[in-house]
Amino acid sequence: MSNVIDALVAALGPQVRTGPDIPSRNHADASGLQPTAPQALILPQTTEDVSTALRICHEHRQPVVTQGGLTGLAGGAHPQAGEIALSLERMNGIEEIDAASATLTALAGTPLAVVQQAADEASFLCGIDLGARGTCTIGGNLATNAGGNQVVRYGMARRNTLGLEVVLADGTVVRSLNKMLKNNAGYDWTQLFIGSEGTLGVITRAVISLHSKPQGLQTALCAVSSFGDALVVLRRFQQIHPGRLLVFEAMWREFMTVATRICGLTPVFETEHDVTLLIEADMGADPAGTEAFSLLLSEFYEQDLIKDALVAQSRADRNRFWSYRETPYEYGRFLPEEIRFDVSVPLNRMTEAVAHLRQEMPKRWPDAVYVVFGHVADSNIHINVAHRDMSDDIKKGIQGLVYDLVSRLGGSISAEHGIGRIKRPYLSLSRTESELALMTKMKQILDPAGILNPGRIL
Repeated sequence: MSNVIDALVAALGPQVRTGPDIPSRNHADASGLQPTAPQALILPQTTEDVSTALRICHEHRQPVVTQGGLTGLAGGAHPQAGEIALSLERMNGIEEIDAASATLTALAGTPLAVVQQAADEASFLCGIDLGARGTCTIGGNLATNAGGNQVVRYGMARRNTLGLEVVLADGTVVRSLNKMLKNNAGYDWTQLFIGSEGTLGVITRAVISLHSKPQGLQTALCAVSSFGDALVVLRRFQQIHPGRLLVFEAMWREFMTVATRICGLTPVFETEHDVTLLIEADMGADPAGTEAFSLLLSEFYEQDLIKDALVAQSRADRNRFWSYRETPYEYGRFLPEEIRFDVSVPLNRMTEAVAHLRQEMPKRWPDAVYVVFGHVADSNIHINVAHRDMSDDIKKGIQGLVYDLVSRLGGSISAEHGIGRIKRPYLSLSRTESELALMTKMKQILDPAGILNPGRIL
């Protein structure tokens, strides 16, 4: 071990830290795993530094865990014993905004919020958005193919990426900082690294496609009697106003109960409803769009598709509406230890999934508090389960219930958070043997020594 650290220090000097000089923040990500100090921490400032670090680690067969904003929930950036941490936090900055191409080029360690602000100041919008925007990095967003609130309009991180620079396990730098929507010159290797969670290479730069800013943003909270009615609202909205929908979030009854009775928010409606929807749409700059939004909700009300609705009249109203959806960020203050699930379920099986949870959770863990919520228009739901006595057996039992249910319904054990270490034992529930074999071959070709994020995904 000392040989590889000596070689790293000789090549990179003060960019390498050891022992007490490693900040405690680099001992853990947000997954809740037990903090583990890495053998060393590398803080590269350039792509060449990353290349040097990986070349040396490859020569010494030294495992490396790549770290960005450390906001991941699947354990992908959480150090294991004996690993060296490679943090991209110093590779931070916007390098270019090309207004003609509607692209932004940034270093991988740039926080998402910085990317969003730069796009905004250039009169554009970054289509990638999620709750950890102030801390997560654009490189981590791409490495996990992050989703978030506006996937229904702008797609996952993959769809917002045109070009990449990547350092392979042996230090080779591969670069395609493409700005063109059409570039069909052979294999699009960049897509291979998006969602690979640092197991195939380290993303160091990205070219992000930008979008026009929404004009006439409209926000509403709507109550519906069933998820079936919510789906009808979704499809009719998309049919009548194609391309306008930005957000379509669903919060089931249990979620709203926690938001109001435990987190202390004021109930939205006088009557409790099975599902509350948070809807946002870009209705255009013409005032007629504002009227059309409210008119369509009125029609849904007359057709008994929605039972009640509130339309935001100000930014304060919009922030208040979003405060319900964002209560999970405050659960640590109000609830005991949680298990958080990020899964996808086919929309035609969503009602069945929630019904099964409602039947089994109280029966098996009567003291548990559970909520279901999510982006739903893209099939993604989050399930959070809190239990005052969260033993390993209870945790495994809850994981088994959720993942077996998702598998049986033809869903995915990970919608947007990745696999990391935590979901690795369950990957076979969402991927076939031949798919896993193909993933293993790709890993072996690009990282033959197995040094990049070992034990994650595979």
